[in-house]
Amino acid sequence: MTIGRLYALGVGPGASDLITVRAARLIGKLDVLYAPAGRKGGDSLALSIVREYLSPATTIRTCHFPMSADGAEKEAVWDDIARQLTDEVANGRQVGFITLGDAMLFSTWVFLLARIGRQPWLEIVPGVTSFAAIAACSGLPLAMEQQSLAIMPCTAPQAELEQALKTHDCVVLMKVYGRFAPVRALLARLNLFDHALLMADASLPGEQLWRRLDQVDDDQPLPYFSTILVNRQWHSGERP
Repeated sequence: MTIGRLYALGVGPGASDLITVRAARLIGKLDVLYAPAGRKGGDSLALSIVREYLSPATTIRTCHFPMSADGAEKEAVWDDIARQLTDEVANGRQVGFITLGDAMLFSTWVFLLARIGRQPWLEIVPGVTSFAAIAACSGLPLAMEQQSLAIMPCTAPQAELEQALKTHDCVVLMKVYGRFAPVRALLARLNLFDHALLMADASLPGEQLWRRLDQVDDDQPLPYFSTILVNRQWHSGERP
């Protein structure tokens, strides 16, 4: 019997040519691909990234992970998808689960990993993170030499965000969508506007970059994938 394998694949921030060579090669050999979708029955950005690398013979299963405050509902979905993935492997299939960015950072995959465990038939393939793409595109470094870097979700308490911004040379603020106004106010209070930039939809056709947060209104409509980089050692608009 063919030995099944499961690949958790980070597929990068959005552009199909920012996927790694290893991920593209493995995707082309899959029997089954699980692709997360933001809405039930909706499109999957991760799937759109990898579609050109897929074999016509690959079965695609789109799965919806609810953005719900109901912990029991989310747990049930994670349990179900983890069980499906494990069953696919037990049946000898080559199975892939794709996720935006890197599979081990702010990814639904981690909840599945907690259920599946570290298995000999599991391989996790790293991917390019959104903030790596933003740093490269904007020319704002993340960290050098003895500098420190923190990666924070804007869902964290305001006091924790403030502590990170005061403590670290560079801070990546993720999950900005729906929380821009209080984060912008915090950056203003800490006099960090000259050292911060905002990017939305990094590497996608609708990519937007703001190097002057003082010129962005609190009610500026922002896409879901919006991230702020702050580097106290550099000016966001130009080289220091």
